[in-house]
Amino acid sequence: MTALQDLKYGQWFRGSDVDGDGFITQHDVRKMSERYISARETTPDAETVRRLTEGMDQFWSNVIAPMDQDGDGKVDVREMTEGFKSVLTDRALYPQQIAPVTNCFFDLVDLNGDGKIDQAEFQQMFDSVAAVPGEDCAAVFAALDLDGSGGLDREEFHQALEEFFYGNNPDAPANHIFGKVTA
Repeated sequence: MTALQDLKYGQWFRGSDVDGDGFITQHDVRKMSERYISARETTPDAETVRRLTEGMDQFWSNVIAPMDQDGDGKVDVREMTEGFKSVLTDRALYPQQIAPVTNCFFDLVDLNGDGKIDQAEFQQMFDSVAAVPGEDCAAVFAALDLDGSGGLDREEFHQALEEFFYGNNPDAPANHIFGKVTA
């Protein structure tokens, strides 16, 4: 793992520690989706909400919970960093590890169903889920919109999340998708 990945994962950890207690628990993982659902005002029984909840539960079970080295039901930043170091090593595993949750969020975020996430939708998601300031969202969004269309299609969104979790390019705008990464 590189120093850049340490910084990115630390930023992700801070945004994912919903209650700010220094640990990520299954409760935190569920609260991430609940915060977004609440901000979006989606009904709890909607199919995409069910898929998101199940996807986040799978993300907890398959990615985060195995990082719990001491079996206390919570993951601190050290456990998470070491866990990401051992789990998120192969981009070829993105479809199993990260893509299901990414697809669920994409479906929820695309409010108008046009197959793209516009800047307002992007900002609503990252502000409500990871408390990313609006000005940071705007800059990241503009850089991630590879084709300049004013919206991120599913492929662009996946490319960004894959780069964030697996990439080492210090100039990649996706490094800042969960908030500005600084040394």
